Amino acid sequence: MDFSLTEEHLMIRDAARDFAQTELLPGVIERDNAQTFPDELVRKMGELGFMGIMVDPKYGGSGMDAISYVLIMEELSKIDASASVMVSVNNSLVCYGLEAFGTEEQKQKYLTKLATGESIGAFCLSEPEAGSDATSQKTTAIDMGDHYIINGTKNWITNGGRSDVYLVIAQTDREKGHKGINAFIVEKGMPGFDIGPKEDKLGIRGSDTHTLQFNDVKVPKENRIGDDGFGFKFAMKTLSGGRIGIAAQALGIASGAYELALKYSKERKAFGTEICNHQAIAFKLADMYTEVEAARMLVMKAAWDKDQGNNYDMSSAMAKLYASKVAMEQTVEAVQIHGGNGFVKEYHVERLMRDAKITQIYEGTSEIQKIVISRGVIRG
Repeated sequence: MDFSLTEEHLMIRDAARDFAQTELLPGVIERDNAQTFPDELVRKMGELGFMGIMVDPKYGGSGMDAISYVLIMEELSKIDASASVMVSVNNSLVCYGLEAFGTEEQKQKYLTKLATGESIGAFCLSEPEAGSDATSQKTTAIDMGDHYIINGTKNWITNGGRSDVYLVIAQTDREKGHKGINAFIVEKGMPGFDIGPKEDKLGIRGSDTHTLQFNDVKVPKENRIGDDGFGFKFAMKTLSGGRIGIAAQALGIASGAYELALKYSKERKAFGTEICNHQAIAFKLADMYTEVEAARMLVMKAAWDKDQGNNYDMSSAMAKLYASKVAMEQTVEAVQIHGGNGFVKEYHVERLMRDAKITQIYEGTSEIQKIVISRGVIRG
């Protein structure tokens, strides 16, 4: 067992940390308040290779491994989870889905631009009545011979307003259940495709989350991903990798909160000494450090499984389940250690606490992760 990072991994981590500190940190509070994230920062992330981290260089990607991906995600998430979720969706769900299951024509047309950040992608699975229950798709895609007609609504879509490419999961044959579901590439601007207002969210307020409406949207047959009926399997396989990204995001939020709490505890004095010298705070820091390290091991194990070609359904589910729990707990403790200042925006920890909650919900709720893990345990 080798727990050390390679020199290349350390360089990648340091590059992501430097970008987060120099580019993301200035203005992060203002972006959260205004619920915005400038295109200029997205472009810079693309130039650094963050939008196509694991994509083959022949398609414009960086050709890095999953370990590199989680290192980048952690560093970005320490500072701005709104930035990291854009990176996660574009990498784990959109780029991965197209590279693993798309045709060569689809890769040349879409993946090459997505991997460089020239285009941004969105993954459209959730609906008003089909979030965790992905088999209950109400969005339909009627086969018209050389094209499909898509009708329906998708909710809570990250990158919903700024994307150029949307991977849409829809039901083609309801009688076949999950085997009657397909995945399609929909482009912004296709007639009948409308983007609803931006959601006003608790956290990750800089990322744009929208409801999407499809009203008789005509999608060419060549925009279907995989064989007829492959859509549900496509979504599940893609989400397994997506969970590694969100687990890394949760890890970053937790470790960012811990680092801020440790720094503050060494500066703030009470009863004649720095508060880190009081056992009540020292023990909090001990628990926080231990839990962040445990989460990091689970996240790295899931990424390692992916890199090794192992099945990572369970390891990614465990990583997301635990890391998101740790993110929620550590951010609450960080606010507590900061006392009254923790409730004030300028100290950052209140934003991290708000950002942490979504990691227990999107790309499979914690309850769904327990279903995945328990089924794996029972199967042996």
